Amino acid sequence: MPSSPHDSSYRSLLRNREFTGLYASFTLTVAAGTLSGFALGTLVSRQTRSPFLTAVSMYGATFATVLGALTLMSVADGKRPRRTLLALQGLSLAGVAAQAVPGLPLTARFALLLLLGFFQSLATGTRMGLLTEAVPASAYVPARSLMNVTSGGTAVLGFAAGAVLLARTGPEQVFAVSAALTAAALAVVAATVRERTVRPAHRPGLRQTRRTNAELFAHPARRVLLLNLWVPNGLVVGCEALFLSYAPEHAGTLLAAASAGMLLGDLAVGRLLTADQRRRCTFALRLLLSVPFLLFALHPPVPVLTAAVFLSSVGFAATLPLQEQLLSLTPEAVRGQVQGVESAGRMTWQGIGAALAGGLAQWTGPGTAVTVLAAVSVTVTLLARRGAA
Repeated sequence: MPSSPHDSSYRSLLRNREFTGLYASFTLTVAAGTLSGFALGTLVSRQTRSPFLTAVSMYGATFATVLGALTLMSVADGKRPRRTLLALQGLSLAGVAAQAVPGLPLTARFALLLLLGFFQSLATGTRMGLLTEAVPASAYVPARSLMNVTSGGTAVLGFAAGAVLLARTGPEQVFAVSAALTAAALAVVAATVRERTVRPAHRPGLRQTRRTNAELFAHPARRVLLLNLWVPNGLVVGCEALFLSYAPEHAGTLLAAASAGMLLGDLAVGRLLTADQRRRCTFALRLLLSVPFLLFALHPPVPVLTAAVFLSSVGFAATLPLQEQLLSLTPEAVRGQVQGVESAGRMTWQGIGAALAGGLAQWTGPGTAVTVLAAVSVTVTLLARRGAA
């Protein structure tokens, strides 16, 4: 926890020009991803009527993030991270713009989805590595909290805007808006983030990535933290991936409620609690993440489900204290790669959760699939309690 309130305030962070640039580009990237994911999910749902393909289309990019984590994530700690981030965002811009091409086959869209996921994982590691250098260590949790809070708010607005745009235009036009936001994110990084001149002398690449990953997973405490960060979250995101199939006309409302709950949780946990308080409430937040979704077994009215989804998403704030613990166990020289691996694994498990949910829904129906995944998430949380707060 920061040594003084001044150090940890959001206002103080926003006076840091470099943090503001990373924060603004991150926000624009989240907005672009929210719009493009909702547009692709809607397009696939209309064309295929398949819960599995719809779920995978919304979260399938996360499968490719593991490839970045296993191959080239060491670029996050390379000598020129600003240039790396700009290049990766440029590639993402090209991929999102390609999604706006009318009549593009679904196979091509899914291929682009995987490619974008690969670039996204490397960009996330690079951005988080820059973040640890742009702000003092005492301000890391407030910085992540502010980014997460804004991510939740941006997602709420993104889902609402996506629903409005899709009602008036088509998915291709929404993809074009997403591409414009991605271009703006690239421009912000170029204008505000400075290049690092002092970085480790190792050469980024496959060998360095494997060496650091082996050291990461060799540490028992880090393994337990990663399990708690990845699996329960991924299964709950799988539940959310079925909203379009469970209640197509209310999916935007449910997704917005999830984003709003995440916003509130990150704001309260990251800004209002001390480090000790965050650590003590971690397990309760992890349970809160899964338990409300068990209500889907009763098929209650949509307002009740909306409240349950909102409450559940407050539990995503458990990620903050878990990430704080992981950072404390990570050598400074590889913090970018380790944060990138953590993010990539979490996103990959979101893709796994979406695939499991979609496949199960094909046989049992969306409501039953949500209930089953929520129950498994609760079970994993209980079994994995030992070794994490």
